[in-house]
Formats: sequence, structure tokens, C-alpha cells
Amino acid sequence: MVVVALVLLVVSSAAMLGFVLMHSGKGGGLSDMFGGGMGASAMGSTVMERNLDRITVVVALVWAFSVISLALLWD
Repeated sequence: MVVVALVLLVVSSAAMLGFVLMHSGKGGGLSDMFGGGMGASAMGSTVMERNLDRITVVVALVWAFSVISLALLWD
């Protein structure tokens, strides 16, 4: 069970790093590569940012769950 939690922690950490880097900052970010740089008035960019936010929150919850479970299981 510890191995499963550790693998989940490593995978979710890598996913978290990627999703956070895809968020756009003040001048745009890596999300511009995937269609986020079409303009502020385009509907696709706001929908894409909203979905990216949701995915990042889900990955953060998985990461937190794996950290807590690994802390409880580790002996």
C-alpha cells in the first residue's frame, strides 16, 4: 500500500508541475501554446483556463490525499 501511495505521489507531483506551468501569468504562459493566446475576447481562452483550473484543483487534491495517506502508512 505504501508503494501505491508513493507512486501516486510521484505521478501527481509531476502532473501538478506541468499544470501549474501551463497557467498563464501576467504576460501569458505555456497555455498560449495550446490556444490560450488567441485573445482575451475569444471564448475558447476563458473556457480553457477554467478547465485548466479545475484539472489543477483535482490534481492538487489527489496530491494532498497521497501525501496524507503516505504519512499515515509510513512506519
